[in-house]
Amino acid sequence: MARLAEYSITDFHIYPPVGTDDWRYAFATARVKALETQLLAGSTIEDMTNARGFEEAAELLAGGEYALPQDKNRFAELQNLLQERRTAVRRLFSDLCIDKSIVKLFRSRDDFANLRLAVRRAVTDRPIGEDYSPDGNVPPDMYEQIFKEEKYELFPDYMQNAIERAVLDYYDDKDIRQIDYAIDAVQAEYNLSEARRLKSQFLLGLFKIQIDLNNLKTILRVKFTEADRRNVFLAGGYLQTERFQKALELDYKAIAGLFYASPYYSLIEEGSAYLADENSFLKIEQLCDRHLAGFLRTGRQITAGPQPVIAYFLMKENEIRTVRLILTAKRNNLESKLILDRVA
Repeated sequence: MARLAEYSITDFHIYPPVGTDDWRYAFATARVKALETQLLAGSTIEDMTNARGFEEAAELLAGGEYALPQDKNRFAELQNLLQERRTAVRRLFSDLCIDKSIVKLFRSRDDFANLRLAVRRAVTDRPIGEDYSPDGNVPPDMYEQIFKEEKYELFPDYMQNAIERAVLDYYDDKDIRQIDYAIDAVQAEYNLSEARRLKSQFLLGLFKIQIDLNNLKTILRVKFTEADRRNVFLAGGYLQTERFQKALELDYKAIAGLFYASPYYSLIEEGSAYLADENSFLKIEQLCDRHLAGFLRTGRQITAGPQPVIAYFLMKENEIRTVRLILTAKRNNLESKLILDRVA
């Protein structure tokens, strides 16, 4: 059986390899390549950002799948519309993805998100409730029962591990942020282990890049807010956590030097300079999103395989988030420059 190659940051210039073709996905790949032509053009995103207000920005989407009804409550309908679009693309992904383990893996994103909320409520003695995302592997109505009866074995193993680590870390000093750090760490470990089990070069690269980008953003957030530095960095990316820890000791202008020989040099250089000048994380968020999108585009080069299907799915989700971000910003009269500094 072929062994999954484990590349290091020195083995590639900008993006790691994405794997080989899988002809079981010939139809699915052809389908998403056709759908890619319907993604919003960059010019449309830019025009929306530069629009004079919410109504003008919304009109630029008229006639397409994001068209809002012509009534006085157009903004009120926005969330429902975008939720419908996200549900539709997730259903399509599930239908096109032959390997259902990959579908389960991406559904686990909502499991971990739901768990962050449930554990926070549990340790602060708030009602667990049932208002959780229905897109995970665990139905929303199970959380209240499981936490009330403490039957955590009803959760998948990865969720049980996350609960145990999050609760233990929280009760060290009752710092609520440790819950998020712990669950993030378990999620990163789970993603990497599943990528290796599935022998997916593309997923392994995706998750390692996500870990690195998360750690880059964490450097700036922890330095800026002077937050607790314990357990804030995720392990398993292309770069060792020691490099990120060292960056916390440096001035903003010196941080980038630690990443000079990595694909992230320009991201942290520009992002840290923007933070120092503007007291804002908009630029680092934009640059990280842009870097990840660049990796997804490399997956689209595969002739047939799960890589283009996953890439389209994630790009479509990002498009939905971008539409929400721009229209919400326009509704709240944010300056176009601020929006442009955030949108990838």
